[in-house]
Amino acid sequence: MVTANGQSGPNEPFPLGSNSDRGVVQHGFQITTRKLPILKAGPIDHMTAKLGIAPPEMIFGDNVASIEHLESGWKIEFNAFDALDLVDKTGNSMLQVAHSKEWQSTREKKHEGITEVVKPFDWSYSTGYKGTEQSKSKAFEPSDTPIPLELLKRPDPIIFFDEVMLYEDEMADNGITLLSCKLRVMPARLLLLCRFFMRLDGVMLRIRDTRIYVEFQTGEVIREYTAREDKYEVVRQKLAMQGRDAPAQLRDANSIVDLLPIVDKSLERVLLQ
Repeated sequence: MVTANGQSGPNEPFPLGSNSDRGVVQHGFQITTRKLPILKAGPIDHMTAKLGIAPPEMIFGDNVASIEHLESGWKIEFNAFDALDLVDKTGNSMLQVAHSKEWQSTREKKHEGITEVVKPFDWSYSTGYKGTEQSKSKAFEPSDTPIPLELLKRPDPIIFFDEVMLYEDEMADNGITLLSCKLRVMPARLLLLCRFFMRLDGVMLRIRDTRIYVEFQTGEVIREYTAREDKYEVVRQKLAMQGRDAPAQLRDANSIVDLLPIVDKSLERVLLQ
């Protein structure tokens, strides 16, 4: 609902500075998403120079998903640049496959004018990105408090939902690597999922999830990070034993996430009220 002075109501989507911004204000939290086209050559070259590595094939450098507590000024946002800045730039964790040199050569030709590019690097663009936190006083601290899944299972109405792509690359037709955010806002709480998914055909499957949970009434924010991975053939065999369509399931992170063992996990919490 838009009020008489042209402002959006407290629970309604509203414009946030550009036609590509969408969002909602709920109990003092401003939730915002921005979705724009993939970057053009000029911004890509600029990002390449700053990162020191060639970016993915599809880089949505202007896209953002953010949560801000208006009273305290605390904010967390998810963007492509900060996520890519955590990619291993030494090549120590680079996955080796038959086509990795071919992939590197295509990137070197595409960005041959950028002398700052460092080779080799992790061409799967694997990142342990947990969001970019901005705060003058409050910050996440280690916690044992899990996200209350029972509250998220309630059939509460969805006030706002959006999905934001940050980057994607087909790894020279050897699979897929992508980072995206999904965000849903209910009357009393919200959940943001930032998921990195990598499928390197014949080699490995990797999922790294960052979940941000906000309970509006108490101002409690929980951040849960979970990293999972396993060998491609191991997961394929698990799917086959269950009688599932392995080729199709291996392309869907939701279908395989529970089949991958957890290799890293952390819980953090901040109280904003």
